Amino acid sequence: MTSEVDGWNPDQYARFAAERAQPFHDLLALVRPARGGDVIDLGCGTGELTRDLHAHAGSKRTVGIDSSEEMLARALPLAGDGLSFAPGDIGAFSDTAAWDVVFANAALQWVPDHPRLFARLTAALRPGGQLAVQMPYNADHASHVVAAEVAAEEPFVSAMGGAPPADPVRGVLPPAQYAELLYDLGYVEQHVRMQVYGHVLDDTAAVVEWTSGTTLVRFRRALPADLDAKFVTRYRDRLVDRLGDRSPFFYAFKRILLWARRP
Repeated sequence: MTSEVDGWNPDQYARFAAERAQPFHDLLALVRPARGGDVIDLGCGTGELTRDLHAHAGSKRTVGIDSSEEMLARALPLAGDGLSFAPGDIGAFSDTAAWDVVFANAALQWVPDHPRLFARLTAALRPGGQLAVQMPYNADHASHVVAAEVAAEEPFVSAMGGAPPADPVRGVLPPAQYAELLYDLGYVEQHVRMQVYGHVLDDTAAVVEWTSGTTLVRFRRALPADLDAKFVTRYRDRLVDRLGDRSPFFYAFKRILLWARRP
């Protein structure tokens, strides 16, 4: 169970810190230094990776924003030397020509309507500014499909008012659509790719530990505390049945990485 009102548990999320960090560093490698500039990290989490972004960019100011108080509590001690953190809703983020780099690692999947969202992010960039985004693209994996199936069962579906929260990753567009969108928004350079990250976990059940820090969060927000553990147990049983009880387990995780530069 989580103790956080927003459902996010920094300790749970950090259990696979190394695996989650690799896509960040792959995205960071696409970002060009912005010496003396201004950088914003949308969905900064606990801040350690934002600190790496700040160092890589060489920016005068880097701001990490996140809606989770628990995550920000871990990030705030890292502030200093131009790096700061603040609460913020990335879904409502809207600045005009304020940033040299807008960076979002594993965060924008939580925000709907990506054509409109990317138009807002583009408007926040100064001339020559860079947009860098990494998002999971794994909604068709059993780890996501089984979670939705269990949420549609009783007693969980009734406890969530008959309408379990939808999987936000289903709102992530195919890679080619992002390339087209970036072109239509006027970017003069772009890099868009779908990459499969292979994570070797101890066993099949360890996938539950992974998803407990991400995709299951939306159910934990909606379920009463007494049903949380029952949901996770049923999800684990169904997932192992679907994927097989294997040790170790190879977790193939698809992600979209994109970078683009404004004229």
